[in-house]
Amino acid sequence: PSDFGATIGRYANRINQGRFMLDSVEYILPRNNYGHCLHGGPKGFQYQVYDARQIGPQELELTYLAKDGEEGFPGNLELSMAYKLTNHNEIVLEYTATTDKPTVVNFTNHSYFNLTGCTRNVLNHIYRIYADSITPTDSMGIPTGELMPVVGTVYDYTSPQSVEKRVQKMGKGYDVNYRLDKYPGSLELAAIVVEPISGRVLKAYTTEPGMQFYIPNSNMDYLIGHGEKKYGRYYGFCLEMQHFPDAPNNPQFPATSLLPGEIYRQVTIYKFETISE
Repeated sequence: PSDFGATIGRYANRINQGRFMLDSVEYILPRNNYGHCLHGGPKGFQYQVYDARQIGPQELELTYLAKDGEEGFPGNLELSMAYKLTNHNEIVLEYTATTDKPTVVNFTNHSYFNLTGCTRNVLNHIYRIYADSITPTDSMGIPTGELMPVVGTVYDYTSPQSVEKRVQKMGKGYDVNYRLDKYPGSLELAAIVVEPISGRVLKAYTTEPGMQFYIPNSNMDYLIGHGEKKYGRYYGFCLEMQHFPDAPNNPQFPATSLLPGEIYRQVTIYKFETISE
């Protein structure tokens, strides 16, 4: 439920009205979110079965073939993901993909984190996001095509902040894409989250240009998780590394097209530490 821990594809986040043009051809996608296509459609990668192969004592490879026309997207797309657990308390996700015809791709991981161990909500966590701007959206979550500086706004986490007062002020959680302050394609620090009572720290790194910061407003108390813990309102946050929402319809955004002969690559790392470290 709620894409817990899921791999999202073929295109993470939203595509406006479920339509995009590529090489002068219009492609029509399912409209599964208020008239728009969200997370690859109702049968996106999060609902598929992958082939799995253990390739090391702490490494698993998952592969999936998305056929030409699946959920309206062009091209037979071969996705391979490696999940690695390192001796430095890192979960490393490595994505590679190829296609036999021009297509668009945008993969992310949709894990929810709660550094209290789900004893409390995540509003008192301290967040630091390495980004100076966001891609503002309309009321349906579709980008306007602009970049908006975060300084002086409720989206400013250029210095460590809790979200509690801002969430109370807004009356809702967060669901916003940040343009990360980094070189294109380089693996760099995107965010640090600290839970001050337990002392747990999450550092997130990625090669992607953007990150969706998501703290859902909905109450999840009908769900029971690990250790029989019940979830509640604001009980999880997501750091979804990605290209920008609706990039196929915004040529000024980093390109999401993948052509035959090219190899898509992404690395995302979630590293866990303690404050004392």
